[in-house]
Order: sequence, then C-alpha cells, then structure tokens
Amino acid sequence: MATTTPVLPGTTAQEQPRTAAGRVRKRLNTRTATIVSIIIALLWTIPTFGLFVSSLRPEQDIKTTGWWTFFSNPAFTLENYNEVLFGQSASSGRLANYFVNSVVITIPSVLFPIAFAAMAAYALSWIRFRGRDWIYVGIFALQIVPLQMALVPLLSFFSRGVTLAGITLMPAWQLDDEQKFVQVWFAHTCFALPFAVFLLHNFVSQLPGELMEAARVDGASHAKIFRTIVLPLITPALASLTIFQFLWVWNDLLVALIFAGGSDETAPLTVRLAELAGTRGNEWQRLTSGAFVAIVIPLIVFLSLQRYFVRGLLTGSVKG
Repeated sequence: MATTTPVLPGTTAQEQPRTAAGRVRKRLNTRTATIVSIIIALLWTIPTFGLFVSSLRPEQDIKTTGWWTFFSNPAFTLENYNEVLFGQSASSGRLANYFVNSVVITIPSVLFPIAFAAMAAYALSWIRFRGRDWIYVGIFALQIVPLQMALVPLLSFFSRGVTLAGITLMPAWQLDDEQKFVQVWFAHTCFALPFAVFLLHNFVSQLPGELMEAARVDGASHAKIFRTIVLPLITPALASLTIFQFLWVWNDLLVALIFAGGSDETAPLTVRLAELAGTRGNEWQRLTSGAFVAIVIPLIVFLSLQRYFVRGLLTGSVKG
C-alpha cells in the first residue's frame, strides 16, 4: 500500500526541506538575510579599506584630511611602505626584519600544537587504555588556567631547569639571540594544546566507527588509520584550528615579548608596532602602512582557508 508525505497547503513535496540543514539553508537564502549579510560585510570591511587608502596617501594629506577625501582629490605614494619596511633612520619602522621574525615564530607555533593535538585526539578517541577518560578531563580542565599564571613558572623552567630533591632532572636552557625562538615555540605549543585537543577530540570521536573497524579488519595499524582515514576527514576542523592559532600567534605581544625579548633578532611585528604607536604616535603615515603590513598575512590566511573554516564550524551543528 502506497504512502504519501503530508504537504503544507500551497507547497509541493519538492519544496519542503527534508532535513534540519535544508531548513536552515532555506532561511539563510531569503532576501532579508542577504541584505543583512551585505550590510554586515560592508561595515566590517570599511575600516580595513580606510586603513589601506590612508597607507597610500602622502603624509600631509593623512594629517590634514580624512581618508574619504581621497576620492575627490586622489593622490597616492608608496613612500610610506618603503620607509616603514626598509627605512634606516631610528624613527622609521624597519619592519622587514620584524616581519621575518613573525613568520619564523608563527609557522612552527601553529604546526606543532596542531600536529600533537591531532594525534592526541585520535588516541583519546579510538585507542583504549587505562585512564584515558581522566587524561581527557585533565586536558579539558587546563583550559581554565589563565595564560598569565603560567608565564612565571615557564620562565623559571627555561632559566633554572627542573630540580627535584637536589637532583637536576633538566638543566637550564640558556638560549641566546635567535635560539630564543625555541622558547616561544614551546610556550605557544603548551598554551594551545588544551583547546586544540578538546576541539579536535570532538571531531575525531564523531567519526563513524564502521570505518575504523573495517580498517582494522584489513590489517591497518593505528598510524595508517590516522594518516589515511582520520586526517582527510577532519580537514575542516584542522583548517579552523589553523586560523585560530595563526591569528592568535601572529597578533600576540605578551608571550613573544617575554620569551623572545625585544631585540631586532627575535622580536615580532607586534613589538615594533607597539614601539611606533608609543614613541611616534604623530607619524600617522607610518602607523597606517605598518598596521596594514601586519594584517595582510592574516587576511591572506583567512581568505585561503575560509571555506574549510565555515565547513568546520557547521560540522556537527545540524544533521542530514
């Protein structure tokens, strides 16, 4: 006996969303939602666009008129970027070296915690061993520890090492100059791991158990399962975490200043920008160009990974 699906008056069966995801998607495709999205996007973009226009204007124009007057009296120059990146005077930005330092700090500080967190998330989700749940609870609880409370113990760890009952378990690191990058990588990895493991565990634990069982039946080891099955399936989550961690490390001032110092050899962009804002606050042409240099890399990273970012945020939020 044939059955029919109930249809609301004035609609057809094909017009009825069958899943929660379909209903949400239909509501977000309305004209009102589109207009609101465009307005939000414009409001979010205008300050960045104004900063970019200001960074290209001559010094006199920046100090006397608003950036919107550029359209009635267009005049632009690249001298601001040349001065802030490669200027040799004490008042110039000289951001080129600091830019390289930020890249050297950020890339390992993103790759290390994501790699360790992905492996830990798989182990805590699909490898059975005693105390697994307690380890996960402990990692989750570490998220409530303020970063500032860990700075002094971590500094002591680097400068004094670890001593127990008069026995030196680990000597002091005693790093100098560029070697201090290792301290920053270690600190950022430690601070990022609790949240990274918690986030990735939520994704890895929701993977279909049938896939794991089939792989084990075929003789696949945990390393092969992790490499060939888990990693491709959690790519959206990895992309989301990469964006969060990259933005956090790139914009960080406190950790880099404490563990890397403020020297030209190790200080990141944020340290130099803080100096420019504090000592040369009247040099608007350098501040605008320096600020845009600092945000251009995060913008590129976010725009490159945004589709994975959105997919990672929506994964598991609705079924179907």
